[in-house]
Order: sequence, then C-alpha cells, then structure tokens
Amino acid sequence: MEALSVHQVNKVYNKTVQALQDITFDIQEGELFGLVGPDGAGKSTLFNILTTLLLPDSGNIRILGLDLINDYKQVRQEIGYLPGTFSLYPDLSVKENLDFFAVMYKSDIEQNMDIIRPIWKQIEPFSKRKAGKLSGGMKQKLALCCALIHRPKILFLDEPTTGVDPVSRKEFWEILQTIRTQGITVLVSTPYMDEATLCDRIALIQNGKILEINTPADIMKQFRGCLYTFRSEDIFSLLNALKECPLKCNYYPYGEYCHIAFYEDMEKAMPTFIQFLDERKQEHGEIKPIQPSIEDCFIEIVKMNRHE
Repeated sequence: MEALSVHQVNKVYNKTVQALQDITFDIQEGELFGLVGPDGAGKSTLFNILTTLLLPDSGNIRILGLDLINDYKQVRQEIGYLPGTFSLYPDLSVKENLDFFAVMYKSDIEQNMDIIRPIWKQIEPFSKRKAGKLSGGMKQKLALCCALIHRPKILFLDEPTTGVDPVSRKEFWEILQTIRTQGITVLVSTPYMDEATLCDRIALIQNGKILEINTPADIMKQFRGCLYTFRSEDIFSLLNALKECPLKCNYYPYGEYCHIAFYEDMEKAMPTFIQFLDERKQEHGEIKPIQPSIEDCFIEIVKMNRHE
C-alpha cells in the first residue's frame, strides 16, 4: 500500500523562481525513501508542502489515503517532522521538551517509550540540560524523540545530519534503520551522497526537478560511461586543459583527484587520452578504472540532462 503519493506538484516563488516542477513519486508503507540533492534543489520546499506548512501551486498529494489539503488536520496527527533547522525550545531542558511535545500531541510517553528508547537512552543522562546547550548530534536525537513521541505513521526528516559530526551521522542512520522495524515509513532528504546508499530507494533532485528514481544499486548499474580516476598535482590546470579534450567524456574534480567518464571504445580512447595529457604537459599518476558511486551517477545524470 502507498503511504505517500505525490503527483505533478509545482511551486513557484515570486512568480519567477520555479522551486518545484512536476514532482511525482510514490512511497510504499515501511519504505526508507531518500530525497537526494544539493542545497537549493528544492528539498526543503517539498518537505514544507508535505508537512502542510506550505501550499503547492498545483498537483495532488495523498498521505495514507488522505488528501493533503482537504484533510490537513488529520494528516498532521499521522506524521512526524524533523525540520532542517533546530526547532525545539533551547531554554527548556531535554526532558521538558519531550514532555511538551507529548502533551501537544496528547501522547503518553510511557506507552510510546518502546519506539524512542534506543534514542532516549543516549540522551537521558543529559535530561536536565538545556536543549540549546546540547551538541549538534544530541540536538538531532532529541528532535527525533519529539517527532516520534506520538508514534507517527510517516516520518519526514529534512537534512537531519547536516552539520553533524561523522560518528553522530552514522549513529543517526542506525537509528533510522531501527525505526523502520516499528512499521514507520521514513522520507529523508540529504545532500550527502554516501547516505543515499542506506535508503531502499532514492529520488535524485536538482533545480526543482526529479532526475531519477530507483534503488541506489540500480542507479549505479545504469552509469553509462567508463569511469576512471587519477591524481593531479595541479587540478585546476588539468581541468582547464580537459576543456580541449578530443574524446567524448565528462570530468570533474574529486579532491586532489580527477574523475573522468569516457563514452568511447577504451582500447582506442586511453592511448589518445594519455597522448593528450602528455602534449599539454599535464603530469598525472596511474589512470585506473573505478566503480561509480552515487555521487558519480548524480553528476553524470545532471550533465546528461543538460545536453538533452
């Protein structure tokens, strides 16, 4: 059964900025679905619409069979929401924040303790501390407890690990996997491509458009080029030189390395490419093939869409 159905949703700001364009996707009950894209892609706008905080200009949305606009009061009782910015009360203690949200949702903390226990036991030692004094990771865990205290059927998490340290990010995603065992559907947005592989399915979004929807594994299988990597001592000089590369390829920096995807017969293309680098006096290390990551796939899909 579909927990969420989004069809042809559009949103324009100031009559000129197309924040969302024909957004369409479905999420099944119990699914962990990721909305993956850079800042400014439209993720937060979509989340504000899905959580009844913002009206779409057009399109249809159904959550648990309810019409998002006509049944918005019922929808709010069935969803949990963790926004991209810390939205709890910084002057209240950890425990006071949890108590407040329990009362607001007319929920019983003890009855729902089983769903938040894996998270709560990590922050309970700080229960008397002001929420504003918590670390970034602890703030997000508290916010997640507050979003779950009424046992929602769908949980919306808008970039929950942005600005959080790597260890807390890992712990947070482990918590999300545990939440799924409670039968809760999860929609999470993230700019971190490595987190995409932890979802059942993902939607890649850029400039308000969904470019691809599939499992992470299938997206990586669909990479069309032959991907190579090599190290350069002067990555800026290399990228400038590659503008004149005679081969059909996409290239981009990856730290001090360059990733380049060729769309040629590699037996013929590689000698031509090495000759090209040597003629332009571009020093390089070993040029070796690699398996594409979600980030490589996202970059390829974006560039392919620009040329279509």
